[in-house]
Amino acid sequence: MITRNRRLYHATAACVALAAGVASGHELPGATGNAERTAFDIVAANITTEGRNAVFTMSVAGTPGEDMPDPVGALGGAPVFSYVWPTTLDPAEVGFEAGAGILAFAVTIHPDFDDTPLFDETGSGTTDGDGGAWHSHWVVLGPDEACGPGALKVIDIPEGASPALPLTWPGLPILIDSPGWSPVFAGPTLSVTVPFADIGAVDAARFDGVTAALRVNANVHAPLLCVTDVFDVASGDLSLPGKVGE
Repeated sequence: MITRNRRLYHATAACVALAAGVASGHELPGATGNAERTAFDIVAANITTEGRNAVFTMSVAGTPGEDMPDPVGALGGAPVFSYVWPTTLDPAEVGFEAGAGILAFAVTIHPDFDDTPLFDETGSGTTDGDGGAWHSHWVVLGPDEACGPGALKVIDIPEGASPALPLTWPGLPILIDSPGWSPVFAGPTLSVTVPFADIGAVDAARFDGVTAALRVNANVHAPLLCVTDVFDVASGDLSLPGKVGE
């Protein structure tokens, strides 16, 4: 686990500075059979654009969304399962501070807490208690040795700091956005359609596909949300070779 996390950080940090020309084709294939959980064994990841919308897709060897974490009954120590598209997009494209870290789109589930206070994903008539339903986030990732050697976290907001944040920031002291874009599960494929003010920035971006587990700090303080396990990486080395294509 530590080795995968170390590779995740170093490869991602390197790829942010990549020049154009490393990708071939648009859909990013993944080697199958290298993840224990088939629901997280990536077959392919992709980002395409349609007008001003970006469509994030991921196909897996099993059925996406059917494998969920067991609740622990509290926020502290709560597990999170996720499908993630790390990108070379600047965080400012979605409302964070420019250059704040590695911008990634994620589809997550975490039955112990709700972090989408504006939306009722389950149709229950209330906007709380929806963490047990799959939902989408933007997150800004960065390294923190407190999460483990070479590990990444969702970047914390220090007490008293006032960084730029998206309008749909859920109020947690981390760089996360809860925009409400609904994931669609169809057979072996997961997809999410996301609108952008500047679709040209997306067309110029590179990406990878990752399936991972995260965990809330048991003491509920910084680092609040660490990557604890990487189930699979589409490229194998998180070099972000995917090229957004129409």
